[in-house]
Amino acid sequence: MKLRIAFITFFILFSTFSFSQKERKKDSIINNVFTVKPENYFSLQKYFRRIRFSEDQIKYLLEKSETETYALGQIFAKNLYGRFYRNKTQYDKSILKYKEALELAREVGSLEAEVVTLNQLGVVYRRQDKIKTALNYHHLALEMLTKATNQTKDIKISTSISINSIGNIYLALKQYELALERFEKSIGIQQDVEDKRGLAINHQNIGFAYKNLGDFEIALKNYKKSLDYNNQNNDELGKVICHNSISDILIKQGKYEEAYKYIIEVLPLAEKIGNKYYLSEVYNTLGWVYIKTDKLDKGEKYVKMAFDIAKKNNMPSSLSAAYNHLSELNLKRKEYREAFDNYKKAIDIDRETFNEKNIVYVTSLINKYENEVSKNRLESLAREKDIAELNLTRNRNILIITLVSLALFSVVLYSIYRQRLLNNEKKILMLEQEALQSQMNPHFVFNALNSIKLYIINNEQKNAVYYLNKFSKLIRNILDASKVKEVTLHEELKTMNLYMSIENIRFSNEIEYVQKIDDGLNLERIKVPPLILQPFLENSIWHGLSSKKGEKKVELSVSKISDEFIQIDIEDNGIGREEAFKIKSNKSLNRKSIGIDLTKERLQNFTNEFKNHFSLEYFDLKDDEGKPTGTRVSIRVPIV
Repeated sequence: MKLRIAFITFFILFSTFSFSQKERKKDSIINNVFTVKPENYFSLQKYFRRIRFSEDQIKYLLEKSETETYALGQIFAKNLYGRFYRNKTQYDKSILKYKEALELAREVGSLEAEVVTLNQLGVVYRRQDKIKTALNYHHLALEMLTKATNQTKDIKISTSISINSIGNIYLALKQYELALERFEKSIGIQQDVEDKRGLAINHQNIGFAYKNLGDFEIALKNYKKSLDYNNQNNDELGKVICHNSISDILIKQGKYEEAYKYIIEVLPLAEKIGNKYYLSEVYNTLGWVYIKTDKLDKGEKYVKMAFDIAKKNNMPSSLSAAYNHLSELNLKRKEYREAFDNYKKAIDIDRETFNEKNIVYVTSLINKYENEVSKNRLESLAREKDIAELNLTRNRNILIITLVSLALFSVVLYSIYRQRLLNNEKKILMLEQEALQSQMNPHFVFNALNSIKLYIINNEQKNAVYYLNKFSKLIRNILDASKVKEVTLHEELKTMNLYMSIENIRFSNEIEYVQKIDDGLNLERIKVPPLILQPFLENSIWHGLSSKKGEKKVELSVSKISDEFIQIDIEDNGIGREEAFKIKSNKSLNRKSIGIDLTKERLQNFTNEFKNHFSLEYFDLKDDEGKPTGTRVSIRVPIV
C-alpha cells in the first residue's frame, strides 16, 4: 500500500515537473521572438507553429509586443485571441479582435497579415451563417493574393485557404458541385506546396459535399484520407471532426457497431478540446447511434446535451440535427405528437437558414447590380447632355468665326477656328465613346437579369448563384472600363470571357466559346481600348449564330505576327455575312450593337499617336462547294 502511494506521488510530481518544463520552454520561445523579431508575418507564424498558446500566454505576447512596439507580434496576438474566442463560440469578441488585427495590419502595410486576418474573419462569419459578409472577406483576401507579384509558398497556401473558404460558402448554400470545383482547385495548390493540413481540410469538405450528393462511398474515402493527414499532423481537433464524419456515414449505411467505435473513441478528446461547435456535433452523433441501437435513454441524454450547447451558442445546423434525432427517438417511443413537433422544428430551422442564405443573398446581389446599372445610366445621360452642349457651343463658334472671318483677317481667324473645331471634335468623339460604352450596360444588363431571373423563378438555385457570380464580375469590369481610355489585353479577354458566358445563357449554353493565345505573349503589356472586341463577338452571336441550327462555335485567337503587331482573329461557324444580310433585310431587328463603324473610329483614334496603325479585315469562310461556313474578322493591333 505504501509502495503504491509512493508511486502515485512520484507520478504526480513527475507530471507536474514535465508540464512545468514545457511551459518554461514555451515562455522562453515567446521571449526570444523579441530578439529575433521576424519581419514577415508568415515567418512569425512558422516561428510559433509548434506552440499552443494559453490565454495567459496570448495576453503576455500582446502586452510585450506593445511594450517593444513590435507590430507583427501585436497582430499575431490579436489573431490568437480571435481564434481563442471563436473556438469558445464567443463570436462577437472574436470579430472584435480580428478587426483590431486587420486595422493594424493595414496600418503597417503587411499584405501577409492582412490576408490571413481577412480569411479568419470570413471563417467567423461563416460559423454564424452570415454568408454574404463571409464571402466578401474571402473574396477580398483572394483578390489581394492573386495580385501579389511574388507568389511564394506561403502566398499560395493562403490562396488555397481563400478558395477553400469560398467552397465552404457554396456548401452552406447547398451548391455542392460548385463547392467541389473550388475544393479541387484548392487541393491542386496544396499538393504543389505539400500543405498536409490544407489537404486534410479539403478532403473533409469534399467528403461532406459527396455525402449530401448521396455518394457515401466517395464521401467515406475522402473522410479517411482527411483522417490520415490529420494523424500525420497530430491534429487532435481534425481527428475529432473526421471520426464524427465517418461515424455519420456509417450510421447512414446501417453499420451501427462500427459507427459507435469511431465516435466513442474521440468523445474524451472532444470534451478535452472544448470546442463547443464540434462537441455538439459529437454528442449529436453519439446520441443518434444510441437511438439506432435502441438504447433510447442514453441516446436522449447525449442528443439533449448537443441541443443545449447548440441552443446556447446559436448553432442552427446542430440544433436542427438534434430536433431530427429527438423526433426519431419519439417515434421509437410511440410519442407521435412529440415526434411531429420536433420534426417540424427541424424543418423550420432548415427552411429559415436556407432562405436566409439563398434568397436574401441572391436578392441582395440583384439589387446591388441594378443600382450600379441605374447609376451608370445616369452618368451616360449626363455625358449625352455634355455632348449636346458642346455641339451647341461648336455651332455658335462656327457662326461667329465665319462672320468675323469675312470682315477681318480671314486667314488668321480661319486657323483659330480650325484649331477650335478640331479640339471640339476630339472632345465630342471621346464623350461619344464614353457614352456609348456606358450605354451598353443597361441594354445588356437588363437582358441578362431577365435570363438569370428565370433560374430563380424556376427554383434553379445553383444556376442562379453561378451566373450571378459571373454577372457581378462582368458588371464590375464594365464599370471600371467606362472610366479609362485603355486596358490591358489580359483584362479585355477576361471581360469578353464573362460577356460570352452571360450571352450564352440565352442560347441554353449551346455556344462553344474558345480563346487561344500564342505562348510567350505578355498580354499585360499590350494595350487596347476597353470593350473593343465586344461588337465583333456580338455580331458573331446575333448575325452569325442566332439563325444557325446545330453546332455553334466562336473562337477568339491572339497571335504575334511581328515585333510590332499582334493579330486578333474572331471566327464563327455561323451562316455567313451574305445570308445574315438577307435575314436582316427581311425582318425588323430589335438588337442594336455598339456599331462596327464607331469601333473602327475608336481604334483609329487610339492608334493615331502610335508609329503604326490598326487594320481590320473580314473573311467569308466557305467549304469546297462554295457554301458559307462562317466568318472571320482579323484585327491587327500595334504593340506599344
